[in-house]
Amino acid sequence: MATDITVPVFPESVTEGTILTWHKQPGEKVARDELLAEIETDKIVFEVPAPADGVLAEIKTPVGAIVKSGEVLGRLDMSASVTAAASKPVTEKPASKPTLPAMPAAKRLMQEQGIDERIISGSGKGGRILKEDVLKHVDATEPMPAVSVPEAKTKAKPAAPTAPPVMPSGERPSRRMPMTRLRKRIAERLVEAQHTAAILTTFNEVNMQPVMELRARHRERFEKEHGVRLGFMSFFVKASIEALRHFPEVNASIDGEEVVYHGFFDIGIAVSSPRGLVVPVLRDADRLTMAEIELRIRDLGERAQNAQLTLEEITGGTFTITNGGVFGSLLSTPILNPPQSAILGMHRIQDRPVAENGQVVIRPIMYLALSYDHRLVDGREAVQFLVMIKELLEDPARLLLEV
Repeated sequence: MATDITVPVFPESVTEGTILTWHKQPGEKVARDELLAEIETDKIVFEVPAPADGVLAEIKTPVGAIVKSGEVLGRLDMSASVTAAASKPVTEKPASKPTLPAMPAAKRLMQEQGIDERIISGSGKGGRILKEDVLKHVDATEPMPAVSVPEAKTKAKPAAPTAPPVMPSGERPSRRMPMTRLRKRIAERLVEAQHTAAILTTFNEVNMQPVMELRARHRERFEKEHGVRLGFMSFFVKASIEALRHFPEVNASIDGEEVVYHGFFDIGIAVSSPRGLVVPVLRDADRLTMAEIELRIRDLGERAQNAQLTLEEITGGTFTITNGGVFGSLLSTPILNPPQSAILGMHRIQDRPVAENGQVVIRPIMYLALSYDHRLVDGREAVQFLVMIKELLEDPARLLLEV
């Protein structure tokens, strides 16, 4: 008795995908829900779990093949597992603790953390190990460092690490490699933004000393109370939301010959992942506390590193923030994330001499860049928007008072 292994049903916005990897080969035994293959689309990576217990009998679509929803990837022989069970001696002693198959996400996390699944009790149906069970075990044995992404690199390893290409021998070696689907989509969107929007960038600088002093005073208590590090990103998200309230065209988008003004604040946070740049979205960010913002950014950033973001989490967004400062960038001109009308670029904080009250003093300064669509946002609004963010960050008490 055999059954087909098929491509998961893609959302309407995804038409096809590419076989990224097969985790099992013909002849290998598999358990129901065990991860068989991964399919890369231009948005996310879809997992293909085993539909039943059995033996992988055939792979019809190799790595690199293009597939569509519902297409047959291979065949699973379920009779092999039945035969094995029937031939098993009745007198054989059962294992002291049967190893139940873990869910794909849980199995991957255990492999990354080097955890033996036999020491984890599953809370899923039939005792299956869930990702939450693994996370609880990790928290109990070795708490993960509280970091904010993209301010610092996460501890988690990428699901599919990309090694640099091995160059052939010779005096002037070169090698061609096909672009991934995500890289192709990133290229298309960047070119689309350059061709369809009238992109202009305005710059300013912000004295980060008030924010840094506030963080230093409350960092330990904040981390103890909320279990997450107080980073800079939550301050920038809060400041951006307040500025967006005053300048609604920056939170708007163009749809044909109409302007769509959004009455909500879905803030995209650009994150560099092993597969390329992704922009997970903080939905209704205006309703989140600073602790909730930091927790969500950390969660989204860690799952971006492991290609575990869902399609819903990386689509939409009304405004984007990107932080090139984590890589050492002092100044840049970020490109719009269509159909949004603006994007805020953060940069490296560096001590610089500035004039205050007729005296030269050293202050931690960050350059800010706001790229905007001049078709919708005028220069006056763009400059005032960026100035407001600067003023809020230099007087962070205003973020709490909303003034």
